[in-house]
Amino acid sequence: MPLSELLSPEGVLPALRVQSKKQALQEISAAAARLTGLDEGEIFGTLLQRERLGSTGIGEGIAIPHGKLSTINRLVGLVARLERPIDFEAIDGQPVDLLFLLLAPEGAGADHLKALARVARALREPGLVERARAARDGAALYAVLTHSSAPRAA
Repeated sequence: MPLSELLSPEGVLPALRVQSKKQALQEISAAAARLTGLDEGEIFGTLLQRERLGSTGIGEGIAIPHGKLSTINRLVGLVARLERPIDFEAIDGQPVDLLFLLLAPEGAGADHLKALARVARALREPGLVERARAARDGAALYAVLTHSSAPRAA
């Protein structure tokens, strides 16, 4: 599953300004609500509930907050690059500056897990995270994440 199936150009936040993990989750919930037409509070509540189980900060400055919603009918992704790294209680203790939100239908089961694995695998591709951090704007960030031969940022 290519990331282009999860992510749209409108789902890219290239310079999100937040001070905390909670604020980051609130902001990406609001953006996801605008993108999908779903309830912002429901998205935020789902993400908070998932974070209580353990941080979705996977290390190296990356977090993949995710959750399942009964009100969504397809997998949806959203990516945010933070202006400044924040404490996300990541497994390596490092601050996070890249968030990839993944929302799935409640019955998604294996598809949700496959999408999570695909996102994690993509973010581990050599050089991809560096190119994402260097991308000039939302369009360049989208290109980096959705094309294996994405143009490098100037």
